[in-house]
Amino acid sequence: MEKLWAGRTAGTTANLVDEINSSIGVDKRLYKRDIAGSIAHAKMMARQGIVSQHEADLMIEGLEGIERDITSGDLKIDLTAEDIHMFVEQVLTERIGDTGKMLHTARSRNDQVALDTKLYCIEEAESVRALLCDLLRVLADKAEKSTGIIMPGYTHMQHAQPVSFGQHLMAYAMMCERDISRLDDCKRRMLERSPIGACALAGTTFDIDREYEAGLLGFTGIAMNSMDAVSDRDHFVELISDLAIVMMHISRLSEEIIMWATSEFGFIHLPDEYTTGSSIMPQKKNPDVAELCRGKTGRVYGDLMSLLTTLKGMPLAYNKDIQEDKEPLFDAVETVKLCVEAFIEIVDVMEVNEENMYESAKKGYINATDMADYLVVKGMPFRDAYNVSGKIVSYCLGRGCALEELPLEEFRMFSDLIEDDIYQRLDLRTCMEKRNSAGGTSPDSVKKQIEYIRNFIGK
Repeated sequence: MEKLWAGRTAGTTANLVDEINSSIGVDKRLYKRDIAGSIAHAKMMARQGIVSQHEADLMIEGLEGIERDITSGDLKIDLTAEDIHMFVEQVLTERIGDTGKMLHTARSRNDQVALDTKLYCIEEAESVRALLCDLLRVLADKAEKSTGIIMPGYTHMQHAQPVSFGQHLMAYAMMCERDISRLDDCKRRMLERSPIGACALAGTTFDIDREYEAGLLGFTGIAMNSMDAVSDRDHFVELISDLAIVMMHISRLSEEIIMWATSEFGFIHLPDEYTTGSSIMPQKKNPDVAELCRGKTGRVYGDLMSLLTTLKGMPLAYNKDIQEDKEPLFDAVETVKLCVEAFIEIVDVMEVNEENMYESAKKGYINATDMADYLVVKGMPFRDAYNVSGKIVSYCLGRGCALEELPLEEFRMFSDLIEDDIYQRLDLRTCMEKRNSAGGTSPDSVKKQIEYIRNFIGK
């Protein structure tokens, strides 16, 4: 295919140069955004009298036809073309003649690719947001069924205090809510700054209307410096950074699901459809989906570091190494979407073993804090109550019994404040239900958290 930039040079390049210079294998997925931007550009040029309305209509009709044909498969993208922008313009010129050559008036591939990729980022931020809302829904639904299920809460991976499984799930829902908020912030900033009209780096001599063209594409404003507009990839970094945090949260949940599904924990059961077997050990049932999502987290982190490294030494304005921005962006977006989709299903289908969770919660003296709180209510200063409770735990360890199994007369060896009502206070369900402070683990508190999340996503 003839190089549309031929002029200063002969337009012929060595095969190796073509191979290293080509980006169409990566940026072909931008064709809809590229065509949308070109249609808006044609409309703006007609409005400003740069081209006639008839010429703009020809370009728009031709571009719409190209989009239909690529989408239907009737037009195959030529992978020998330099990039998707050149391919679309070349096909347009073949179809409508010299009028197609007018399309690139008052713009450059530099602002064109900046526009196309920003449109991609905006759309994909919304796509990931929608998936995260679906994940929030299944987390809230599963939590609602689990507000009364008691499990051990952990700190330092040691039994700490009794919590409800619903509370545990809602902790991940709150992480997910923050993920959505970050994406919303990122999208808002992207919409405030349209790069189109910046041209190569210095703007254009043509009387263009950047605000009008930006408005056609859904932007609320324009980039105010043309050099910054064509070289800005901050939104790539911000979006991938947001996606990396999403993956960090997915990875944390992956780790818990992997542990919960072990024989040692036995807290959950994953249906066969979401596990794999071993090639040699017939008894194995592996949580591979969760393990792969945990592993893919590092991949998205790598995408972020790859992009930051590409950008860190780049002088103004546009440099060809910025072409390396798309692969990490596309990879991060696709990886995150796949993993979130997987977890929507996993959270929905995992079966909770309430009995095993409760049996585990009975171990480790996780009601010791409630013992101290009981003594405080009876009038003992907290530090003294803490000390007495610790001594009682140590005594029970020596006897091999749980706190709630200790006879009253032995309790009273440590404090005369302890009465018959201690047993009700040490009951695990009481311990969980009494933690009714805002954000706490009681069923009522967890239900308020669920209501908050459902209001956030609009039910």
